[in-house]
Amino acid sequence: MSAPVFLAEASGIDRLAAGDHYLLDGPEGRHAGVVQRRRPGEAVDVVDGAGVRARCTIESVRESEVRLAVDEVVHEPLPQPALVLVQALAKGDRDEMAVEAATEVGADAVVPWQASRSIVVWRGDRAAKSRARWVATVRAASKQSRRARLPRVEESVTTTSLAARTREVVAAGGAVLVLPQSAEQPPAGARVPAPGEGVEILVVVGPEGGIAADELTELEEAGAQTVLLGPHVLRTSTAGPVALALLAQRLGRWG
Repeated sequence: MSAPVFLAEASGIDRLAAGDHYLLDGPEGRHAGVVQRRRPGEAVDVVDGAGVRARCTIESVRESEVRLAVDEVVHEPLPQPALVLVQALAKGDRDEMAVEAATEVGADAVVPWQASRSIVVWRGDRAAKSRARWVATVRAASKQSRRARLPRVEESVTTTSLAARTREVVAAGGAVLVLPQSAEQPPAGARVPAPGEGVEILVVVGPEGGIAADELTELEEAGAQTVLLGPHVLRTSTAGPVALALLAQRLGRWG
């Protein structure tokens, strides 16, 4: 069974080696020592969110300070191609649910999309606070799923800027897959880059009301492919993680 994961509050764990010691303190130390009540002898991992994982054994616990003995430091390679979820803003917390599940599945980045049918609008202070919630969701989901890499949360995009990025991704050899209910092509028929290619695969999910016809046309004209996920209609919180799971399997990420 894999060990619980805690995030290093400061950089530098990449310089650790077997036999070194590390002090887990601050909020993460409190979570380990006070909330989870971890005890000496237990195995834990400390990650930097950028692919470095220090496998450790707890030596001592003093309230919110947990002293660790480093057993091994692992540098996990950057998965390629990168899987990016472009998630339309949705009412309630359905967009955050999508981001949470996508993180657990293995997304490398998430992009908030201000689609024309999105009821939710990110502007001013609300945009900053909403994006901060996505960042917190990614952080918690990464720890829960015991990842060494945290997906980046990008700034929100409009349809016009998403179409521009689509052109760039496709021109570089990547792929952009849009998931409208009107699509006919199954996921297996989509053209995607081979494992190991340093490009992106974007998965674009619309809001609860679906992707508007003019938006779909704009994305298709930019080079996006439309994909239908099975015979049933999936919620906006479900479609992205399902598509990412299929891609992860196809790219060999899951063995």
